[in-house]
Amino acid sequence: MGKTGWSTPLLFQSKFFCFSLFYLSSSIFLALYTSLSSSKCLFRSSPFDPIQFSLFSYPSSYGEHKYAVPTLRSSCSSPVFFSDYWMVLNEIQAMLSNSSSASSNLSYLLANSDSFAGNFTAHKRFSFFDYRDYDNATVPIPCGFLKKFPVSDSDRIAMESCNGVVVVSAIFNDHDKIRQPRGLGSKTLDSVCFFMFVDEITVKGLENHKLVSGKNTSPDITIGAWRIVRVSSKNLYENPAMNGVIPKYLVHRLFPNSKFSIWVDAKLQLMVDPLLLIHSLIITKNADMAISKHPYYIHTMEEAMATARWKKWWDVDSLKQQMETYCENGLKPWSPNKLPYTTDVPDSALILRRHGRGSNLFSCLLFNELEAFNPRDQLAFAFVRDNLTPSIKINMFEGEVFEQVALEYRHNLKKTRYTGPELDPQISKPKRTKRAGPDLLYVNGSCCSKCLDYLLLMWGETENDLS
Repeated sequence: MGKTGWSTPLLFQSKFFCFSLFYLSSSIFLALYTSLSSSKCLFRSSPFDPIQFSLFSYPSSYGEHKYAVPTLRSSCSSPVFFSDYWMVLNEIQAMLSNSSSASSNLSYLLANSDSFAGNFTAHKRFSFFDYRDYDNATVPIPCGFLKKFPVSDSDRIAMESCNGVVVVSAIFNDHDKIRQPRGLGSKTLDSVCFFMFVDEITVKGLENHKLVSGKNTSPDITIGAWRIVRVSSKNLYENPAMNGVIPKYLVHRLFPNSKFSIWVDAKLQLMVDPLLLIHSLIITKNADMAISKHPYYIHTMEEAMATARWKKWWDVDSLKQQMETYCENGLKPWSPNKLPYTTDVPDSALILRRHGRGSNLFSCLLFNELEAFNPRDQLAFAFVRDNLTPSIKINMFEGEVFEQVALEYRHNLKKTRYTGPELDPQISKPKRTKRAGPDLLYVNGSCCSKCLDYLLLMWGETENDLS
């Protein structure tokens, strides 16, 4: 007789088969879930299910999602905590209903000027940095609008009617695409206003892509969530970027009845509901403003040098004059003495504000610096922040938070040729970079001109080290 071979018990075979079947089915389920779910995550971190339908259908030629800047953004985890959407919605609505109609008791300067903000001297501008005596709003603050801001009456009424939360962006010189916000809660479009400011060149580009009609005489134009506000730039600034910082920093004047605002650069696409952002970055932090830290620079002078090196502003001599003006008037490099702020340089593509006396004054003073020198707002930020008295609370959040709440895209690579009405010939004319003079660092053999002390502190050196 042959020897009987060893065989696995039938019960063991059954368990192994069941485990294999369970493993296979679980793997298939998880694979299908992550491929079909909008978040691509095993477990969603969002506290609510945002609306999933597209807010607007763009023609393929528009390319609103081309040229995205790569990041390490994760859709499955977040460096910032967001509370329950419905709780946030109810809390903010209660705050809005209990707040007064006026968001600030500041008094603004009313006058006529050849310049939108008056182009005051440094001494005059700096005299408004101490507002401890402005309790009765008796001192008028220069805050733009010394020339008419040319928008339609219909748009102006709509802006004044926005009495809660407003999200603002702008495209001038057809520099970017209009991108729809994502992740909005089901009630957000009923509670939040979205306004996009555009100039004539941008409108022409929108007409070329059939997003708006050139024959449309209606003053009310919307593209998805955004109400489009046409701005005639003919009598404003020659530089389109300077026209763009009007809604960026004077949002409290354009929307006098709004209590909170979010500025979103047009190169960004908002990925988180604005109510959740306001609640997480402003309300829970008890902050007046929230802005992201710059990913690389800590000192203002580093940003100034990068601005000159990468030709972000054409007049390098004026950059030097700006830095020397600030150094003479107390600008210091970042140090632990400035804590809790860990940097002097923001990434100002995303700005959240609680409209009030302090944040409104900060925005006015910063805008005055932009008119005096250039629209590079990162250069004036620390000077205004550190010299404003009393100070305001600014939540300078980490760059990881910025990457989590917004997607960044590169600016338009092709410019749309403008064939409309004749504009001021200097509006879109590129300027040749004006290099700084030979005394950028040395004057009569002495290093660094009026910013010597600043640079010594930044470099951690003494004057003897430079000789």
